[in-house]
Amino acid sequence: MYQEKAGMKTADLYDLHEEKLQICNPGFRHYGGDRGFHGPIATLKCFEDNSLVREELDQAGQGRVLVIDGGGSLRCAMMGDILAQKAVDNGWAGVLVNGCIRDAAEIGEMSLGVMALATNPRKSVKQGKGDKGVEVNFSGVTFRPGEWLYADEDGIVVLARAAT
Repeated sequence: MYQEKAGMKTADLYDLHEEKLQICNPGFRHYGGDRGFHGPIATLKCFEDNSLVREELDQAGQGRVLVIDGGGSLRCAMMGDILAQKAVDNGWAGVLVNGCIRDAAEIGEMSLGVMALATNPRKSVKQGKGDKGVEVNFSGVTFRPGEWLYADEDGIVVLARAAT
């Protein structure tokens, strides 16, 4: 769909599509081995429970970016090295976490884009609670399944499906 934009930087996308982009507020840090990543969005909304994260990353990623709205909680990690390795093995391009990750050193060695607010060694609960494939809102952006997310050292942008 947006193959011509595959190698573009977020600043270049902004210059080309200023009115069609949403720009994520600063605050996310890079933790994965891939500092620039992009792909169609898949979404989860789950607060301090990463059961759905495991389920989603067990599926074929097909170059998608998993956007996890963890409610901005800094009390526990929504993903660690085991789930990040699942993402790599199953072809996910990246993961954006509105919350924390753990095992940052190991994730930093993986060929995966990972951005999160912070790290925390505490693991989440596993009660199977949350929503999949829903619109999520955080950091000034509405993330919708199927729209495209681009991330690099300059930030995170979302390009709507209708943009060309």
